Amino acid sequence: MTQTSENVTWLTQEAYDQLKAELEHLSGPARAEITEKIAAAREEGDLKENAGYHAAKEEQGKQELRVRQLTQLLQTAKVGEAPAATGVVAPGMVVTIAFDGDPDDTLTFLLASREYASSDIETYSPQSPLGTGVNGKKVGAEAEYELPNGKKAAVKILDAKPYTG
Repeated sequence: MTQTSENVTWLTQEAYDQLKAELEHLSGPARAEITEKIAAAREEGDLKENAGYHAAKEEQGKQELRVRQLTQLLQTAKVGEAPAATGVVAPGMVVTIAFDGDPDDTLTFLLASREYASSDIETYSPQSPLGTGVNGKKVGAEAEYELPNGKKAAVKILDAKPYTG
């Protein structure tokens, strides 16, 4: 789980270890594997019409982008615990909101970066419009955020508690 405050990303030890292992795999064995695929495809001849070569180069580009993303994330990461249950919305918390103050029209989500999107709960980034709107607000407060069409939406924060995974 992550907590972003300016350019610092808070990670649990488990999350940090998982991302570090992914980075080590991508910059080691996976990088060697893609280099071999490109070399093998290059030996097949004309590169203009070599689909295997182009696919391998595209895969290499995506892999290198992920290596850069992980490197940057881990360089700014701080390892720590999830936020405390203070009644204030913060990254790493499960938040329940009511749309237009209607207690029957609610949404519960994890406020965290996409690296920790969970399969058991919807995840919103702290940088998303909704995430920006609710971040730092107290339970019981109204929050406003901008919709993709430019209009404003209001929600009431019903609950905010640390994510326990």
